[in-house]
Amino acid sequence: MAGNSPERKKKMTAQHRREEIQKRLDNAQGPLSASALAAQLGVSRQIVVGDIALLRAAGAHIIATPRGYQKGSTGVRILVACCHDGGEGLRRELYAVVDNGGVVEDVIVENPLYGEITGRLHITSRYDADIFVEKAARQPDCLLSSMTGGAHLHTIICPDEETGVRIREQLAGQGLLYENKGGAR
Repeated sequence: MAGNSPERKKKMTAQHRREEIQKRLDNAQGPLSASALAAQLGVSRQIVVGDIALLRAAGAHIIATPRGYQKGSTGVRILVACCHDGGEGLRRELYAVVDNGGVVEDVIVENPLYGEITGRLHITSRYDADIFVEKAARQPDCLLSSMTGGAHLHTIICPDEETGVRIREQLAGQGLLYENKGGAR
């Protein structure tokens, strides 16, 4: 284990450290926190955050989730407009996406003061959805959609166009798509 010794970590160049971060994210089964990466590499959390920013600026697909960093998803991106009052509507919406092979990348609302506000979600499974719904139940006023009467957008990443069609159909069938006579936002 000489390769992981403190002396070895101190001699690691910034470029090598960024390559190591990228490799660890590529091989990770889930999100990795900046603190965990920092401990593994023998540097501060701030160094890792800066390295991630540089990797992203160089074009690396790395996303920040509430549980840490992970390799970004690739595929077809669709935008859906939804409306519900949280609670079980939120759970059904998220399940409709992940059960059909999609990833809920973010939530977007329009605010009269700030314009568009986006919150990163990266929900990939029912487990992720359940954790998010439980947190939302404890802090319902924190849901971005609470500012818009439940109306919001999601960027959904799908492996292909057919998956996007399936997701839209299921959301529509459950009455979760936002439909307005004047058209969706």
